[in-house]
Amino acid sequence: MHPLLLTTLAGLSTGLGGLLAVVCRPTQRLLAVSAGFAGGVMLVASLTDLVPGALRFYRGYLPPLGCGGAVVLLLAAGMLLAALLGHLLPEEAELADRVAGDAARTAALRTALFTGMALLLHNFPEGVLTYFAGTADPSLGLRTTLAIALHNIPEGLAVAVPFAFALRSRLGGALAALASGLAEPAGALRAMLFLRRWFTPGFLNGTVVLVAGVMLWVALAQLLPSAWACPHRKTGLLGIAAGVLVMLLGIAALP
Repeated sequence: MHPLLLTTLAGLSTGLGGLLAVVCRPTQRLLAVSAGFAGGVMLVASLTDLVPGALRFYRGYLPPLGCGGAVVLLLAAGMLLAALLGHLLPEEAELADRVAGDAARTAALRTALFTGMALLLHNFPEGVLTYFAGTADPSLGLRTTLAIALHNIPEGLAVAVPFAFALRSRLGGALAALASGLAEPAGALRAMLFLRRWFTPGFLNGTVVLVAGVMLWVALAQLLPSAWACPHRKTGLLGIAAGVLVMLLGIAALP
């Protein structure tokens, strides 16, 4: 299969998570479990998959302390980037008019915007990674596509449910999830046409750690507090536990 097609399939899987917003009525309980689940997935993906992979790469070029320092600095830069981008998003008071002043829907809309921003940043290097994996080795490309597609499903859920709840549009939530996933083929297409010579292994690993920092910040600053503060706190905690366990199982099954 053409590497660009593989990347497109991986990105479209985000829309599968968005289908939950169409099938199920978006309630505060579903909002809590989806925020918790997505936060658990992002924590585990960052700390047990993205960061360890980069550490293994940098150990081949740097002494242990330098390797750890490089990864920590990149993670911190990703967190700072996410925090700065968060300040650029409209505050809840500015979003209130769009949801008729409903506080719960206003908070959900800001969560959706924050999460969607993070996933757009996250999906771009994923698309590049899938494209180059498929170019180098078709079987590796297929395995990479499957692994990324499976963890894109809960990411789509994380975007679709708060959008659907805030805007009272299930279709709108599903389309928002699909749009965030399209960053993957967009990243692959740009890499194929313009940026091939810049995407060295060192650059790609650095980008992956930077994005892991963005995901950690979004999980810790937005998704997990949303799950915890919701009236359905126990449901949110169950979502966190499920996200952690499912992502660990996926990483173990599809290394």
